[in-house]
Amino acid sequence: MTSTPLPKPRFSWDRVVQWSMVVLTVALVVFPAWPIVYQSFMSKPLYDKERAFTLGNYTNILTDGKFWHILAYTAAFAVATMILALVFGVFLAVLINRTNMPLRKFYSNLVTIPYYVSPLVLAFAWMEMYGPQGFGTIVIRNLKLPTWELYSFWGIVVVSTMYYIPNTFLYATSSLALMDPQLESAARIGGATPFRTIWNITIPLLRPAILYSALLTLVSALELLSIPLVLGSSVGINTLSTYIYLLGIIGVSKDYGAIAVVAIFVVLLVTILVFIQGKLTAMERRFVTVGGKATRPKLLDLGRSKGIASAVVGLYILLGIILPLACIVLESFVPFLSPFANPFKMLTLKNYVGIFTSPAFRQSVTNSVLISILAGAVGILFMALAAITAYRSSFKGRSLVKYFSLYPRAFPGIIVGIGFLWAFLLIPGIGSIRNTILAMSIAFIMRYLPLGFSAVSPAVIQISDELDRAARVGGATWLGTVRHILLPILRPALLSGYIILAISFLKEYAVALFLFSEGSRVIGTTMIELWKQGGAEPVAALSAIQMVITAFLIFGSTKLLGVKLHE
Repeated sequence: MTSTPLPKPRFSWDRVVQWSMVVLTVALVVFPAWPIVYQSFMSKPLYDKERAFTLGNYTNILTDGKFWHILAYTAAFAVATMILALVFGVFLAVLINRTNMPLRKFYSNLVTIPYYVSPLVLAFAWMEMYGPQGFGTIVIRNLKLPTWELYSFWGIVVVSTMYYIPNTFLYATSSLALMDPQLESAARIGGATPFRTIWNITIPLLRPAILYSALLTLVSALELLSIPLVLGSSVGINTLSTYIYLLGIIGVSKDYGAIAVVAIFVVLLVTILVFIQGKLTAMERRFVTVGGKATRPKLLDLGRSKGIASAVVGLYILLGIILPLACIVLESFVPFLSPFANPFKMLTLKNYVGIFTSPAFRQSVTNSVLISILAGAVGILFMALAAITAYRSSFKGRSLVKYFSLYPRAFPGIIVGIGFLWAFLLIPGIGSIRNTILAMSIAFIMRYLPLGFSAVSPAVIQISDELDRAARVGGATWLGTVRHILLPILRPALLSGYIILAISFLKEYAVALFLFSEGSRVIGTTMIELWKQGGAEPVAALSAIQMVITAFLIFGSTKLLGVKLHE
């Protein structure tokens, strides 16, 4: 009796694609990281052939009193921003979603505006409205009322808080939507006042959202560049990010070793915070209150206080969001903005003509749009495939894909830019693309890999694995299942993730600071260049252009395509 030989397994593209995702994801993260680590141990710049191994860069930084002062200042700034953003974000979320405050639905959309505006634009807007020579400051001064100093620690904290409040607001709003309102109703039946119900029932149940958004804000504030740079550099205020920027771009004799050591220190610090954030996220199930029976929450009656609450929220939106942004838009249409001259009698398109007739400025707008649209599309497809590989395959390397897709959260934008620049310079054969929009697009994708991955992953996890099994029983390969079943189902999540990614790419500036050249400027880098030259009106015009493009993306996706950018 002869045994029949087993048929040789057919070649499968499944493993090729899955291994490719591992290699590409790991390479995308390691590519900008290794030159920074290498440089930190070198006595001279990486391009210098006389460089040698040294620990001097570490000893110099660790014994530098200025570094520790900047570190303490950065920590104080980040903690203060986090606390204020949490307090105001949760306060707004509860008032808008759980009370009968008038105009709450109208306010709900206005509160999230800073979420879609670049922090660079927000910094310029507040500078033009509330700076020492700002429109609002001059009006207040002429009324003999006390003014405040925007170019100060608390000025930087307040503007940064305005930028991060929407993060806490959105997390708290999503958590409130899932919360069982019967708990609050029981408290009210038991005789608790609206304030006591909110304080003893609602706020404690928001703990997961509060903790998660607290660490998210803390991490983001530690790496924030634009607001401390615009509002603090002129008065000698530095954070770790502005310190790296000054060492790497502004400084005459650049200390590359110091840049590398400070960058590594920041990455390690943020890595620890991201790790803690992940642990806290895993504990969220202890606070789940969603029952099987859906009920609509009964709004808490604020009584006579509801009018006061509505006025306070309206004043916050008017003074903190509407007036600064309106001020910078108005400035883009006038030769100069001053309360002593009627701006509506000086309206002109001269600033916009200057932008679109200047090849460099026009190119920066074009580059931003191209990167936003094209790199965003490539990025979301790559991130979706990474999420599918991590969560919908039996591939042994899927945990690596998940880990390296989320780890770039620990890399501030300016450090990503430095790493990519050095890597392009060091690796033979690719140096020619270092100052192109292709290089910038790759760096942007790496920077926002966690954002796109996290945007698609929940939708991937929610799809029943029965569909996968049914397809495999029918003879489909893993790749065929992905193409014909998973991707079509994921289309809404992909579109939503794409719009979020496109807006993020449009706002990005920190990554590009070390990568742009004459023909590869983006809107953010051009605004910083003009700001350093004192060109307030062209900066205002570029800010307005960026806001219009962002508004077009939001309106087109939500109203015409029905995309949900957040819950």
